[in-house]
Amino acid sequence: MTKSAASAAAAQHDDSLMRELIALEPISGYQELMGYRLVEWREGYAVLELDIGPQHLNRAGVLHGGVPASLIDTISGFCGCYCPIPGRVRRCVTLSLTTQYLGQASKGTLRTTARVTGGGRKIFFVAAEVTAEDGTLVATGTGTFRYRAGSEDPNGVPRE
Repeated sequence: MTKSAASAAAAQHDDSLMRELIALEPISGYQELMGYRLVEWREGYAVLELDIGPQHLNRAGVLHGGVPASLIDTISGFCGCYCPIPGRVRRCVTLSLTTQYLGQASKGTLRTTARVTGGGRKIFFVAAEVTAEDGTLVATGTGTFRYRAGSEDPNGVPRE
């Protein structure tokens, strides 16, 4: 097998594993309420999307500021808690979260991306951004998170 063929096969395997892990992730009550969906997930990186509906708008008819803050918090936790072993999970708690609002949106799909920027055995740091469908940068954020007991291990703990 050539080097490029091997790389393509590895990428296809990674994509298949990512889809499997996303499918195994249970939908939380908050996810159901907000309506977001996890669309990409790998070590140190995650993406979710949200179709803006009337329930996400404030009285001025634009996206309520709590929506991007929630999306940043949510995807940041996913980003740092990737576990490549089906049936196992990693969990964390938010220690601090800072959000900067840079633009507005009132329709379309929001895409929120997050990357781990550093950390150690128990604490990790994340940077995230929320982008509107038209490319407008709606918000950015940074957060500090602490792994819950057992989740410091990249192999996670058995899913309860």
